[in-house]
Amino acid sequence: MNTTESPARGLGPVVVGTDGSEQATRAVLWAADEAVARDRPLTVLHATGVEHAGHLPFDGSSSVLGGAREILDDAMARVSQRHPDADARTWLSRDGATRSLVEAAGGDGTVVVGSRGRGGFSALLLGSVGLRTAARARGPVVVVRGAREMPPRGTVTAAVRDDGDLSALRHAAWTARAHGASLKVTSVWMFLQNVGSMATMFDDLGGIAEAEAEATARMVEPVREEFPELTVAVETVKASSAAGALIEAAGGSDLLVVGARRAAHAPGFPLGHVTHAVLHHAPCPVAVVPRG
Repeated sequence: MNTTESPARGLGPVVVGTDGSEQATRAVLWAADEAVARDRPLTVLHATGVEHAGHLPFDGSSSVLGGAREILDDAMARVSQRHPDADARTWLSRDGATRSLVEAAGGDGTVVVGSRGRGGFSALLLGSVGLRTAARARGPVVVVRGAREMPPRGTVTAAVRDDGDLSALRHAAWTARAHGASLKVTSVWMFLQNVGSMATMFDDLGGIAEAEAEATARMVEPVREEFPELTVAVETVKASSAAGALIEAAGGSDLLVVGARRAAHAPGFPLGHVTHAVLHHAPCPVAVVPRG
C-alpha cells in the first residue's frame, strides 16, 4: 500500500444544510470536523424554497434572502472559530432543501443534516426532508443524532447484511481510517427468517448462527486486506428486531453506517423500515450509504 496516500482518499467533500436552529448548528460543527478530518472542502448550505413559495408579500423575497445570509454568516463564523484554516464556503439556494442538498453534493459528496429543523428545513428528519435526501442522494447522507455533542469514542460501526452493503462497509472503513478510529462490523440475522420448521428451530439454530458468522467474515475479509492498519471487530447478532439490535450496537460509537435499502413500493418508508427506525432512534450520528 502507498503509505503517502491521503487517509481519506475514498471520501469526498462535505455539504451541510442549516437553518440556524440548535440541531442544525450541531450538524454544521460535525460537518466541519468531518471535512477537516478528510482534508476536503466544506459547503454550508441554506435553502429558502422561495422558488416555490407561491405568493410572497411585496419585498418578501428580499427579506427571506437577507435572513438566509445572516444564517449562513453565523454558521461560517462558528466554523471559522472551530477550524480557522478550514476550506469552507457557503451556498444560498432559492430551491427546496432536498433538491439543493443533492445538487450541492453531486456524485461524490457527503450530505450532513440535523435531526430536526425549522423554517426552510422544517422538521428535517421527522418531516421527511432528511429521509427524502437520504433516499435520493447519490452519495452518503449523515443525520447528526444524539442528545448532545459527545467527545470522540474512537469507534465507527458498520451494519452489514450481504454483499450489497460492501459500499457502506468501505465507507465506514475510510471514515474510521480518517479519524484514527477502530471499525466494528455488526451483522444481524433474524431468527424467524431462518425457521422453516420446528425441527429447524431446535436442531439447526447453531448451524444457522455459524453460517451467518462465516458469511460475514467472508464479506469483511477484503476490507481487512484493503485497510490492514485498521483494528476491525466483527459481531454476528441473533435478534428479533434488526433495528433494535443495530441501535444497541451503535452505543459507544461515533458513527453508525448503514446501507440504504430503498423500497420501491413503500412511499411512506422509502429507505425501508430498519433504516427508517435507526435514523429516528440511534444514539449517535447515522450515515446512510447507497447500496451496490
